[in-house]
Amino acid sequence: MIISFDLDDTLIPSTKRFLTEKQNIFHKILGVEKIRSDTKKLFKELRQNGHQIYIYTTSMRSEFKINLFFFSYGMSVDFIINQQKHKKEVGGLAKNSSKFPPTFGIDVHIDDSLGVQMEGEKYSFKTIIIDFENANWTKNILENIAEIQNKSKRVPKTE
Repeated sequence: MIISFDLDDTLIPSTKRFLTEKQNIFHKILGVEKIRSDTKKLFKELRQNGHQIYIYTTSMRSEFKINLFFFSYGMSVDFIINQQKHKKEVGGLAKNSSKFPPTFGIDVHIDDSLGVQMEGEKYSFKTIIIDFENANWTKNILENIAEIQNKSKRVPKTE
């Protein structure tokens, strides 16, 4: 499956909303943003299960900056969609949608926004919404992904 993650308030805190990984001197010197605790462990498990990891953010961060951010924490992502790419590719498909994962072949999008969840319901794409207070966020994601995979494997019974 292709799984995308939002950045702000999902993986990167805008305030001290959730625990973050300890930063090293490199992060501090370069001003690298903090990342949510257990992101690296989650990404590793998702990759071991054969999933691709995309970043889908409406921020104006460049692809280079996003790649550097993940590299600095010892991670990589397969594809990045930022605001510029979203506007270019989505166009009129879902003009009023902040995100539209089907355009990029994404199977499930992980975000903190209930608005994105409503867009998913409106435009028929799968979302997993993670609250900033959820201490078991990685477990919830893995369980939801397993459930989505199981549903897609089920074959309807014929009479």
